[in-house]
Amino acid sequence: MSNELIISSAPKGYRIALLQDGRLAEFHYEESGSSFVVGEVYLGVVKKVSPGLNAAFVDVGYEKDAFLHYLDLGPQINSLNKFSKAIQTQKNASYKLSNFKNEPDIDKLGKIDQVLTKGQQVLVQVAKEPISSKGPRLSCEISLPGRYVVLVPFSNSISISKKIVEKEERQRLLKLVQSIKPNNFGVIIRTVAANKDSAELEKDLRTLINNWEEGMKNLRLANPKDKVIGEMGKASALLRDVLNENFDSVTVDSKEIYDEIREYIMSVEPDKEGILKLYQGKTKIFEARNVEKQLKLSFGKTVSLPSGGYLIIEHTEALHVIDVNSGSSANKADNANQETTALNVNKEAAKEIARQLRLRDLGGIICIDFIDMKNIDNRKVIYDLLKDEMATERAKHTVLPLSKFGIMQITRQRVRPDIAVSTLETCPTCNGTGTISSSLNIGETIEANLDFIMRKQNEPRLTLAVHPYLHAFYTQGIYSKRFQWFVKYKRWINLEKDSSLGILDYQFRNKAGEQIEIE
Repeated sequence: MSNELIISSAPKGYRIALLQDGRLAEFHYEESGSSFVVGEVYLGVVKKVSPGLNAAFVDVGYEKDAFLHYLDLGPQINSLNKFSKAIQTQKNASYKLSNFKNEPDIDKLGKIDQVLTKGQQVLVQVAKEPISSKGPRLSCEISLPGRYVVLVPFSNSISISKKIVEKEERQRLLKLVQSIKPNNFGVIIRTVAANKDSAELEKDLRTLINNWEEGMKNLRLANPKDKVIGEMGKASALLRDVLNENFDSVTVDSKEIYDEIREYIMSVEPDKEGILKLYQGKTKIFEARNVEKQLKLSFGKTVSLPSGGYLIIEHTEALHVIDVNSGSSANKADNANQETTALNVNKEAAKEIARQLRLRDLGGIICIDFIDMKNIDNRKVIYDLLKDEMATERAKHTVLPLSKFGIMQITRQRVRPDIAVSTLETCPTCNGTGTISSSLNIGETIEANLDFIMRKQNEPRLTLAVHPYLHAFYTQGIYSKRFQWFVKYKRWINLEKDSSLGILDYQFRNKAGEQIEIE
């Protein structure tokens, strides 16, 4: 399976699309300067201790206090507090953990007020981003993910991914990491570490230890609510998790992001530098690579299946509901093969549902209403198929067999808000009223604004971005509207197709590509 990463710059950040065999598999949006990303470490201040919840509310600078449960403190919370306090108060305190004496583990059944007090400063890591009306979810069991290993300070245990099943390889990795791991650092060996030599693992481990020590240097000068250890951007983080020998290309349309990703690739896989490309085409990269069209087709309430069936995806406060419908495929079935038709549609639905969960990053509880099947073996086929399709999921998940009502239940780890791409919009002409003012004419509006810009602002090189329908209207014929503008203003107006705009939306841009605001 080929993997391709497409990264498009946006006004307030950038959009990331992961394509597998040309088909959209993951979509992410990264806002510039976004904070409280999973993995970031902050110096928080305990605002309230709640014995009834056995949790504390911690101020990390978000508008709402973050939530820290006793079970998320980690067994070595006292060691973390002792070490961080020494870094902040002792001038000659060492940043290294190798000679640090750990405190005893806390009781698994203990109470939060035995560990934390109001006003106490505590080092915390974002475990779940702010979702809906809730603040971030925090953990004090800090872990730093790398390409091949995950570093866990104040621990000495070594864990190996369950996806590495060969006994000999597990034993090799265990002995290898034991020989290079410093004292007071635990290590989780990731799946991609299989068959890697000691030099690669040691380099990755050393990078993570340096990141920890740099964070402790930041901690010495940090004020409450300051970020101590940052997480890399989503593009680099995605590469860290999926980069393998099947990865074909990473295409970026921003020089800044290009440099960031190039630096990361050179640090982890220098021989793969050639897969990174800087896109410089005139058409937007998502348009050129057919990503925009796939986004519009994949994020609607209704998702079509090849056989003619379709999915209905609904979201509630508590869970997500997916209904599988046979659609036009039911017309092809007679009474004799209704079971076969239901099985075939359900198979297609299972594959698409696994893709949709990953694509939309749906988390929490998901209930799926498959088409009823009487044969028990057929139900098991669908259960096994969906489990296999979700086997490559990076998010923790649990899939339960179909109930007697044909309902399947899935839980999927939710650490950030669901990805939502709006495919239904209020009509820009009638604003949802269903009536149109006869005096409203988009052509007159564009021409009036164009005349103002050309005569009053005297722009030397102007670009007008419009929906493809409007583009065709302005360019059709020998004596087109655009040609009439050339005759009138003695300057050529560049016209650009942009299907991400509404049919009656438009943008004027100057020679630097910046949007011209017209009051």
